[in-house]
Amino acid sequence: MRVRNKPWAKDKIEQNPQYVVANPEEHRGKWSEIFGNDNPIHIEVGTGKGRFVTEMAKANPDVNYLGIELFESVIVTALDRIIEEELTNVKLLNVNAKNLKEYFAKGDVDRVYLNFSDPWPKTRHAKRRLTYKSFLKIYEDILVDGGEIHFKTDNQGLFEYSLTSFSEYGLLLTYVSLDLHNSGYEGNIMTEYEEKFAAKGQRIYRSEARYQNKK
Repeated sequence: MRVRNKPWAKDKIEQNPQYVVANPEEHRGKWSEIFGNDNPIHIEVGTGKGRFVTEMAKANPDVNYLGIELFESVIVTALDRIIEEELTNVKLLNVNAKNLKEYFAKGDVDRVYLNFSDPWPKTRHAKRRLTYKSFLKIYEDILVDGGEIHFKTDNQGLFEYSLTSFSEYGLLLTYVSLDLHNSGYEGNIMTEYEEKFAAKGQRIYRSEARYQNKK
């Protein structure tokens, strides 16, 4: 993804700590204090411009959402959405997903969303895919027992790879759609990418996978 540099983004993030959580490692194991309640926490890894996470927060007021985004120049758009909507059940983290265990303890998170992640199509880059086994271990280490991953992509190769990765890791596939927008699935909230791809007639692939308790 090409990111247009916004030199003012860092300052804006720092000026809105009520929405973009500074020093998230200080809240590890006690995120309920940030939200002021014990509602379940769902995170979106790679939240981009924030359409999905903010719309989910509006639709599900009894769930707390955290959007994870590495790029300052992208996360500020998500920040603008939250400010405009005055949402209290969604926050942002300007961090790298590979460090999630520094910010979340086991059981802090109930669900992980992965939407239109970079497919990293070259085999030598497989370890960078957010559905690679090392990332699946990270999610397992922060999710509640039986926690879920919900995954969407327009990339058939990444989808097939991810289903295999989930299965080999021991996750239980509970939902698979090879053409989401013609599947009859209700309650789908689109990302910016999804809307663009769907308008071009491209298939959207979706799956849900659940961690099984290991004996």
